[in-house]
Amino acid sequence: MQYKYVVLINTTIAAFMALLDANIVLISLPTIVRELPGTTALDGIWVIIGYSLVTATLLLSFGRLADIYGRVRLYKFGFFVFTAGSALCSVATDGTFLVLSRLVQGTGAALIFSNSAAILTDAFPPAERGKALGINQVAGVSGSVLGLVAGGIVTATLGWRSIFWINVPVGIYATLWAHYKLREIGSISKGERLDPAGNASFALGLTMLLLGLTLGAMSGWGPLDLLLVAAGTGLLALFLYAEKRAKNPMMDLGLFRIRAFAAGVTSNFLAAVARGAVSLLLVFYFQGALLLDPFASGVRILPFSLALVVAGPICGYLSDKYGSRVFVSGGLAVSALAYLWFATVPANVSYVVLAVAMLLAGAGGGMFVSPNTSSIMSSVPPTRRGIAAGTSATLFNVGYLISISLSFVVMASQIPLPILAGIFAGRAAASGTLNVDSFMVAMHVMFAMATVISVVAVVPSFMGGRKRAG
Repeated sequence: MQYKYVVLINTTIAAFMALLDANIVLISLPTIVRELPGTTALDGIWVIIGYSLVTATLLLSFGRLADIYGRVRLYKFGFFVFTAGSALCSVATDGTFLVLSRLVQGTGAALIFSNSAAILTDAFPPAERGKALGINQVAGVSGSVLGLVAGGIVTATLGWRSIFWINVPVGIYATLWAHYKLREIGSISKGERLDPAGNASFALGLTMLLLGLTLGAMSGWGPLDLLLVAAGTGLLALFLYAEKRAKNPMMDLGLFRIRAFAAGVTSNFLAAVARGAVSLLLVFYFQGALLLDPFASGVRILPFSLALVVAGPICGYLSDKYGSRVFVSGGLAVSALAYLWFATVPANVSYVVLAVAMLLAGAGGGMFVSPNTSSIMSSVPPTRRGIAAGTSATLFNVGYLISISLSFVVMASQIPLPILAGIFAGRAAASGTLNVDSFMVAMHVMFAMATVISVVAVVPSFMGGRKRAG
């Protein structure tokens, strides 16, 4: 087997595992909040946020380490850490234990995600990258599709802990296979150093900002919550200032002088802010507002993922031939139309209407992701692909975190806390009858925001051009 296909299969397993885990946890979250002792709605949100937070704060450092010491070495270690984190999640005794175990998983995910796109780009020639990334995306979305259905079945039959067992045998196999089959073929930049000041200001700033947003939503925005938001924002501003002056910056701002790179990562960030909370909102709509079981709600969200599966490889293949701009900008426009549809549906909307909107949103995402990733990775010099992949993935994760946090803030501002707690636990609140109407108000606000953000994202995506780098 040619080496490029060995790389494709192994990184495809990584994408499959990561998105399988994400959607299995998401579809099982109301059950976890309801059944794991001492777990609150805030714990439930941080089961999701904590994973992405540690991934986002470590991606750039791992991308830099990969450029210095080798991408394959860190990628293999990432599989091991992710598998160990999955095992820890399966034996969690309370909400805090589960959140901490998810942080271990997120560390492994950061090691994997900061290197997989770069390893894949190194292995494939420019004319085949979009197709390879599209196949990678399809596998990932297939994992998310399986996660939605399998998560409901496994949770209902074996309990929520079993959703984490699934990763263990697959992770062990993939770790050993990567160890024996993958080799370093990318260009390495020796002699560079890490950026501890940048790492500290970015990690602390993002953590404080998200803590302030989520705690403030639950407590009514006291002085401490506002101080956390202000301090986090200030530290992130300090991070950008420091990076301009660092000798070996954590985030290479010089890459943003490359037009295709700047356009790609900016539109990727904005798309993540718009799209990040879509699955979360749909899960809580079906399980929390309509009180469906995990399996029934997972089946109902399938159109969103299936459309991604179909559109992803087709658009990745076509972007190799015709350039990425039309697919990236078109995908954002289609997504904006779908979000506008969601923002206007009534509380008693039929499932058929929601299914069509989900198909449209999934198709827009499929048009956007792989052509945009191919454009980003092909736009930078080979020696900078590790840090470029880390920067792109970091901004995507930051956008996703902002989206999840905003959805929580919006829900808490529109829904009384006792009802919100019932929605997060997938059970009727004490006052019961307000669930659907209250939730629809919050959902309309979030999707209206997603519509505007997606329209804004079209501008940088269109400015990226259509050139394919070597």
